[in-house]
Amino acid sequence: MFNNKIILVTGGTGSWGHELVRQLLPFKPKEIRIFSRNESNQFAMKQEFNHNLKLRFIIGDIKEKKALIDASQHVDYIFHLAALKHVPVCEEQPVEALKTNVIGTQNVIDAAVYHRIKKVMYISTDKASDPSNFYGLSKAMGEKLIIHANTLNTNTKFVCIRGGNVLGSNGSVVNVFKKQIQYNKKVGITDLNMTRFFLNVEDAIKLVFKATLESIGGEIFVMKMPTCRILDLAQVLIEASNIKNVDIEILGIRPGEKIHEMLLSEYESTKTLIFDNDYFVILPAINIKGLKEHYSKYKSVKIINYNSSTGLMNKEEIKDLLMKGRLI
Repeated sequence: MFNNKIILVTGGTGSWGHELVRQLLPFKPKEIRIFSRNESNQFAMKQEFNHNLKLRFIIGDIKEKKALIDASQHVDYIFHLAALKHVPVCEEQPVEALKTNVIGTQNVIDAAVYHRIKKVMYISTDKASDPSNFYGLSKAMGEKLIIHANTLNTNTKFVCIRGGNVLGSNGSVVNVFKKQIQYNKKVGITDLNMTRFFLNVEDAIKLVFKATLESIGGEIFVMKMPTCRILDLAQVLIEASNIKNVDIEILGIRPGEKIHEMLLSEYESTKTLIFDNDYFVILPAINIKGLKEHYSKYKSVKIINYNSSTGLMNKEEIKDLLMKGRLI
């Protein structure tokens, strides 16, 4: 699929971007363009990949449409990862989140249509389902724009992939907890009952490739992901650290935070199909030619919603997941 193709990755210097590039290279693409605004991260990534000649690093911001149009010339596939992702930051600076997560996404769409790119993959978040914070709201708006783009006069296909938290990614709670354990001997948890979806970045990218291959445009692929209590995660990390007398401090829920995240809302479940063991597929409310016919043989889900309070991993399973991700 990617052999001898040119691929653009927005936000490509982040954790998802690193792993995406690592897994793309064996497919022998012609070129991978890493588009981001962080010069130092680009320099570090260039060294990490031993100055691989297939990688082209482009300084740019998705808020600038012309920069995206220039970067997208002759591109076959776009993986759109760039976003403002931290809930408190987006709550405190919603206009900046709007510019990046919504207007920036529309700029990606415009660049893709302009250059007649084959397919655009938009990486979304569980916080876009029934959003309670501005980050989730902005990503939900991004999903709507991406899905609507399939109604435009273009052969470009636009697809959403919605997933939960990736273990060990930049700003991940795992990295935060490990630093708190090491330096403070104290872990801050907002609520003892809080649960989250988690997956290793390596597995998440494999699922991204699967959706890229299987999608036809206009659908939202929802990753099926394991869940855990944040308290259990913290306790596993404390035990693995071999540091004694680490306290757990209850901080209280931050603005916009939920106790349980949701990958599939009650409203969305009425339009959701069971794709396979890895994915649900949400069909859009708007009409996209050929989409409903393509999925007509798939069965509807029999759940009211899909949230992180069910199917919780025990501590041993959490430990196995962390070990697989080389995080302990």
